Parts: sequence; C-alpha cells; structure tokens
Amino acid sequence: MDVDSVAQPIPQVPSETPRSSLLRNPIAPAPRASSVPLHPPDATVGFVYSVEMINHCSISPDGHPEAPERIVRIWNAIVSKHYSLNAKLIPIRPVLKQEALLVHSEDLWDKIESIQHMTTQEIVDTEKYYEQLSLYISQATTRSARLSCGGVIEACLAVAKGELKKTFAIVRPPGHHAEPEEHMGFCFFNNVAVAARVVQQRTPLKKILILDWDVHHGNGTQRAFNDDPSVLYISLHRYEKGEFYPCGPFGGLQSCGEGAGLGYSVNIPWPEKGMSDADYIHAFQKIVMPIAMEFAPELVIISAGFDAAVGDDLGECLVTPTGYAHMTYMLGGLAGGRLVVALEGGYNLDSITNSALAVTEIILGGSPGEMKSMVASEAAAETVWLVAKEQSKYWRSVSPKACEPQEGVYDIIPQPQTAHFPVPEILKLHRQYYLYSKHDMMQVPLVGAELDHRFSAQVMCTSDIFQKDTLVFMIHEFGNLRMELANSINCDVQLERSYLIDFSKELVDWVKTDGYSLLDVNLFPKPSDEPFPRPKSITDLRKDLVTYLWDNYVQLCNATSIILIGHGPGCAILMDLIDLRATSVMKTVRGVVQVIGNSTLRPPKAALDLREWYKEASFFLFCHCNSFVALPTNHPIWSPDTRAKELKRHGNLQKIDEEQSVKLIIKALPAIKSFVKSQLPEPDPAHNAMSNMHLT
Repeated sequence: MDVDSVAQPIPQVPSETPRSSLLRNPIAPAPRASSVPLHPPDATVGFVYSVEMINHCSISPDGHPEAPERIVRIWNAIVSKHYSLNAKLIPIRPVLKQEALLVHSEDLWDKIESIQHMTTQEIVDTEKYYEQLSLYISQATTRSARLSCGGVIEACLAVAKGELKKTFAIVRPPGHHAEPEEHMGFCFFNNVAVAARVVQQRTPLKKILILDWDVHHGNGTQRAFNDDPSVLYISLHRYEKGEFYPCGPFGGLQSCGEGAGLGYSVNIPWPEKGMSDADYIHAFQKIVMPIAMEFAPELVIISAGFDAAVGDDLGECLVTPTGYAHMTYMLGGLAGGRLVVALEGGYNLDSITNSALAVTEIILGGSPGEMKSMVASEAAAETVWLVAKEQSKYWRSVSPKACEPQEGVYDIIPQPQTAHFPVPEILKLHRQYYLYSKHDMMQVPLVGAELDHRFSAQVMCTSDIFQKDTLVFMIHEFGNLRMELANSINCDVQLERSYLIDFSKELVDWVKTDGYSLLDVNLFPKPSDEPFPRPKSITDLRKDLVTYLWDNYVQLCNATSIILIGHGPGCAILMDLIDLRATSVMKTVRGVVQVIGNSTLRPPKAALDLREWYKEASFFLFCHCNSFVALPTNHPIWSPDTRAKELKRHGNLQKIDEEQSVKLIIKALPAIKSFVKSQLPEPDPAHNAMSNMHLT
C-alpha cells in the first residue's frame, strides 16, 4: 500500500506560496514502521537502501553516467564487508506531496508525477527536452525519485528523533541540483532540502548544516535556503569562473545568501580541476570547521557526491577515500554526533564504491587512515584566502590573515609611524609562527568580540585534533623572558643577550611522538584601550575562554582520553575549568598535571565526588591518582608546618629538584610523561600497529 493513501490530507498549498510560510503550517506525520534490525537491536547506525530505485534507468543504448549500478555496487560492498551487521536497515517510503511542497512548487510535483503515466513513445519524443535539463526519464522515474527523497527524509528523522546516531542514505536519483521550481542535473526532488524542512517541522531540531562536497555546486539546495538563517549551506565545488556545471555566478564565493540568510551560504569555488585531499582538508580547517563550529548545528547532513574522487571522469579531481574519511570524521564531531550522509553524484563505479566504504567505516565508529604530509595547491590556497576574506564579513571565526597565501605569515607594518608594539605581542606572534611553520599547528578561531579581541591567535592545535584518541589540553600564560641589562642604573635592556624561554618544542615533540593531539592555550591577554560595553575581568575572560574551548573543541573532538596540563598561573584557570565542567571532566579526563612553580596551590572547589576523583585512584589503574602536581623544592607547601591532611587534599604532589620555576617544567617532563602514560588505557593492537607504521 502506498503511504500516500493512508496519510492524513492537508489543504493544498498554492505554488506561489512562499516557502517560509509553509514552515508555520505543520504537515501531517507520515506513517513509519520501526527500524528493521539487521543485527543488534541497540545499533546506533542505520542505512537506507532499496533495489526498487534501480528501475529508473535510461532507454538509450549507450546508457548514462547516473546508472542504477551506482547504488547496487555500494550496497553490495557494504554487505560483503559485513558493515551491515552492525547497523539497522531503515524502511524506505515515497516522499509525500505535502513534504515535497515544503521546498518545491506544486507545478514541479505535477510534472514529476505525470512521468509515470507517459508512454514509451512519449518518453522518446520528449528526450531532447529532458536532455536540455540534463535529465533522462522512464516510467519508473516517478517512483524512484519519490523513494529517493523519502529515503533521505527517513534517514534524517531517525537521527533527529534520537533513534539512531548516524545514517547513510544510499539513494538515487540524486537531488542537490533540483530547484524549487525545476528539476535538472540528474535530479528531480531535492532530497536533502526536503528532508531538512521535514526535520524542522516534526522534531525540535531547527539549526541544520548541509555540507555539500559533490564536485558540482548544489544550486537547488542553496536556492531552497538562500534567505533562511536556520540552515547553513556550505559547498566545495569546481567553479571555473562559472563555466562548470551548473554554470553561472550563483556558486561563486560572493554568493552568500540574501536577506535574513545573508552569510548562511558558503561557497568554496575551485578554479580548476585536479583538486586533491590537501586542498579539501585545507578548506575544511580554515573555512568549513570554523564556520560550522560557530554556527553550532543541531544536525549535520552531508550531500555526499563522490564525483570529486580519484578516477571520476566527470569531476576530474583527486580526492581519495582517506580524504573523504577525514572530512566525515571532522563533521561527525559536530551536533553531538548527529550525522546523516545522503548520496548525491559520483559516476566511476570503483571510485564511488571505495569512497562510500571509507565514509561508512567512519560512521560505524572507525578512525580515518593516516594521511601523508601534504600542502594545499597554490590555486586552493588562493581560493580559500578569498573565501575567508568574504566570509569574515559574517563569521568571526574566519581569519583571512591565517589563510593568506604568502611566504610572510604576518604583516607587521606600524600604522601610523608612531605606533608601538608591546614586546609580549611580538613574541606571541613569533610563537604562533613557530608552531605553525615547525609543527604544522593551526590557529583555533574564537567566537565573541571580547574573546577574539583579547586572545586571538593565542589558541593553537595540531592538525590531527579530530583524529587522535588522546588529547593534551595545555593551559599556560606567557613564556619566560630572560633579560640582561646593559645599564643597571637606567635598567636598559641588552637586547642581543636577552631571549625567550619557550617549552613549545619539547612539549609538541612529546605529544607527537606518543601519538596524541594538542590544544595549546596562551592566557596572557592582549592589551586593550577599547573597553567593551560590559567589560569583564581578565579572570572571567580566561574562564570564558577555557570553557568555550572545552565545550566546542575538546568535547567535540571525539578523543576518549583527555590530559589537562596547567603551567604557572594557568593552573588556577585549569582548576576553574574542572570546577565549572565537573561532570564531563570526570567522564573523559584521565589525568590532571599542574606545574605550579611558586604560584598558589589549590584543589578543586566543586562537589565532594570531584575532589575525591581528583586526589584518589584513576579509572584505569587503581594504584594511581588522577592528579600530578610538580612543585619546586622551595615551594611553601613543603614547610614542616604543613599538615599531612593539607598535603593529601592536593593529590599527587611531586617535589622536583629545581628551585627556578622557569626550568621546572623541563626538569619535570620525564615524570609527567610517565604519569600520563600510566593514566591511559592500553591501546588496541590494530591501533598500535597503525601508529608504529606512521612513526616508522
């Protein structure tokens, strides 16, 4: 029985009715069967697939790139890999008319419905008309197009309603070229756009990110949400001055939406073919992920066309399955892990199958493979920089300066000539450049005027922050300046004998060698002579910074083990973070390291269970404390008058044979390494083998 025959009817909406008004008139829910488990009933991943969609096929003897075998090959590969045993098969059903009308006109609905009633001769006679729209049809087109759209809807609803965590809709025909008023480009209904609207209608989720990595611009999807700030549309595609399909300026970098939706369309238009993993990952790091994190979606939908894959003759690009895996992994850290993958294009059967398998591995909980050292092409770097300049008008997290494709990273030109640059600011820029050039670390964008004003360019992370099982979160203040005076009377500094003591090299070398990722935070604020309307104290700003990083990076990076390290005055803010995020800290933090120097020592102030967690046994090794506190031999805590109870409340105190706090962390590093290693679970053999191969 067709679900349309049992759905509750609603009043028909005229074709000229604005899409925005449709959202104020809830549609009747479609009847849904419960998911059919292929294996464990508690599976968190689902697939949508039906062999019925292969009936849409070309009558041409030469066939067509959008062939039925596309989904057959993907599904058979998933089954042969036994991936389906860990997932559920979500029942597919046709899209309802009232659902399609949330995006499309009634006229387009009628045109697609009429195809099923055409005779073979009428199909032949209209072939040239449909070729002008880059379409082909058969009597089965209507049914297949409705199933494809309905399948994506069900995949999205399963995630949005909390039934599943991630889903993959293996459907055809694709959808992202279908505009509200017209079908085109192999597409009939805009599957993803309709599904997003249905989710907004039927579930509490309203903020949706659609990431489109198909090699062609998703003109239909952007058109559907061009004036809507509730849906962020990001597309990476070949553009070539608007001469690559679907052609025209709509997919250009300055096409950023309109009205209330201005800034919520982000186009990354590649100027040529041959774009590779390095180019896509560069765009993700500089544009996609910063904007996505600032938008903070409640659901992520990938318009997953695989025609930018190596071997696809239409796309002519060089993205590998590993590249797609890394992009999926990064997106999977958003929206609390709620992710839907919906198949779009991709016309080389081997390429689309291998790429889809790589994405499937990630949504089933796997980790992306190691990527070789790579550098984005000059064309990609230039494009990303231009996009950053455009999008920085709308998103504070996008930094054109961080994307500028030139040898000199910083442009320090005094304006006017009498301008002064504080020495700490110059040294912080030097440190940022050192971490970027020597260790491939990247700047973490900040949200909010105050945080950006006082701490911009002071938060850096390794490029594998979304890939590693263990994350080291380092909180510190400025490095130590050692000055020698040329004149002790006037205190003139002898510049050639002065230097900065920085622990960055030793820290990053250790993190990389042991296979961890690093988030590094410098809490020394920039000077400000422009107070904000409601200025906060520096302490409160520092708390805001570390809690923002915890909520939006640490908690989203999917690392299963977190190591917190505080240095000097940064230890106080570290303890504030533990107090403010006690519940999540106790779940994921495996060790807290404090290198105190001569700063004041304090334990957590929060609930009793947190204080006990801090000073008592760890989750994995019951003979170790969760804390490690490195103190110089001259710290006041070692006074004979200090009571044993006072010592105990601070956890695992370690006396380091060093009186100069500037050298304390270097002297304590071997003990810190040993402590961290003891706190972490033993890695599984497969992961360990991969790490050893990478290190070799």
